[in-house]
Amino acid sequence: MNTALVLLAAAEQPQLPEDVGKAGPLGLLLIVLLLIAVIVLGRSMGRHLKKVPMSFDPADQVPDTPAELVTTPARDPGEELLDTLRRAPLAIEPPRDDDGRPGPRA
Repeated sequence: MNTALVLLAAAEQPQLPEDVGKAGPLGLLLIVLLLIAVIVLGRSMGRHLKKVPMSFDPADQVPDTPAELVTTPARDPGEELLDTLRRAPLAIEPPRDDDGRPGPRA
């Protein structure tokens, strides 16, 4: 009786076509194309990595002149702007005489 139930249960399930769940030639083509793309990108990355220096540390670089060996003292923030403003011409100039010289101040 058990075998009859198993045969009945198997007979009631819908039969799937044979090619369901199997890869076709399109899947193989896609895998091959992806493999080729990975190889090409890997070679390109390898070429670019050969151009990268071993270290980005400035300690590896030798100074060109003795002046580069001397370090300048750090300036306070904004000091450079103040120097620029001190050297800049005044926005409003005093009145000038007829000959172009600055006139008397009041």
